[in-house]
Amino acid sequence: MSFIADTVLTEPSAMLDLGAAPRGFRGRIRGLRAFASGGLPAEELERRLLELGFVEGAEVELLHQGLFGRDPIAIRVDSATIALRRREAAAVLVEPI
Repeated sequence: MSFIADTVLTEPSAMLDLGAAPRGFRGRIRGLRAFASGGLPAEELERRLLELGFVEGAEVELLHQGLFGRDPIAIRVDSATIALRRREAAAVLVEPI
């Protein structure tokens, strides 16, 4: 099962990866752009993100970041709060709301 961002946005520059977002960022998931991360194959990372609720259309908010290296980050996805490494969050494409 794969869902890659293929929606054409009116402002492509408005879309960014969640790993690059600053604390306090609020947005909506537009898709996943999975890649091998930390020894995980791209398909496994994508599957895990989908199981955690990172699905197209879900609202996200970056709540907290670690003190050293800004890692890990705490993200609210709809009503759940999830901790991810920034390199994993980089696979989630979002647009600000």
